[in-house]
Amino acid sequence: MPAGRWARELGWRHVVGVLAVLYAVFPIVYVVSASLSPTGTLTGSNDLFAQVSGVNYAELGDTKFWTWMGNTLVIGVATAVGTVLMGAAAAYAFSRFRFAGRRLGLTSLLIIQMFPQMLAFVAIFLLLISLGEVVPVLGLNSKIALICVYLGGALGVNTFLMYGFFNTVPRELDEAAKIDGATHAQVYWTIILRLVTPILAVVGLLSFISTFGEFIIARVVLQSESNWTLAVGLYGWVSSLLEANWGLFAAGAVLSAIPVLALFLFLQKYIVGGLTAGSVKG
Repeated sequence: MPAGRWARELGWRHVVGVLAVLYAVFPIVYVVSASLSPTGTLTGSNDLFAQVSGVNYAELGDTKFWTWMGNTLVIGVATAVGTVLMGAAAAYAFSRFRFAGRRLGLTSLLIIQMFPQMLAFVAIFLLLISLGEVVPVLGLNSKIALICVYLGGALGVNTFLMYGFFNTVPRELDEAAKIDGATHAQVYWTIILRLVTPILAVVGLLSFISTFGEFIIARVVLQSESNWTLAVGLYGWVSSLLEANWGLFAAGAVLSAIPVLALFLFLQKYIVGGLTAGSVKG
């Protein structure tokens, strides 16, 4: 192929791809450079990797960083598992059963998911204050309460996402299992869930990622420093411009990205299939 034709048809795509990669990678490189800079400022990292030191990572042990990491992992994993279990049950009911209000319920889910959960943080705050007077474990400054709030906000979009995937599983499988004497529970747990594993992995991954980095609702619900998540705790280090330690913040940001990256790499084989298989029926 002549060079001119190659440049017109394919070459420009390579240029755009390289620019996109550089655009995406530069912030990551800058944060890593800031985490290795002992100065504790962002301006000191303008010369990338001019100074390399592990002092910021060592100082994390003297803070509550690992406590926040544990809180975040517990909340993220619990929310992901709960979202998968509850969303799959709701999607199975909408997909396999015919009942009064089914269409209205699906429409309601579609409408509710258009509004982000953070719009209701004032109502959530007032609700948890009142609920905490009756059931303290579900009041403010409770990780269980935060998990419940996250589950309520995640069910709409994820149920609708899984509903499209459940529709791709032939009903003949259900009927064949019932002829053999299987109950609805046995069909659901032993047959359907195994066939829809890709969408369960995708929903769990997306739920974990969104929960892991959520800030507004976590800041409203969690009051004590020992209960903070990573997003809230790391923000506290740089919220004061006069006392901000950007080196410590960058080191914490780098380490906090590892669980999300590891889970993404572990489940990446399910992502494309899980998101596209439910887009068509049949």
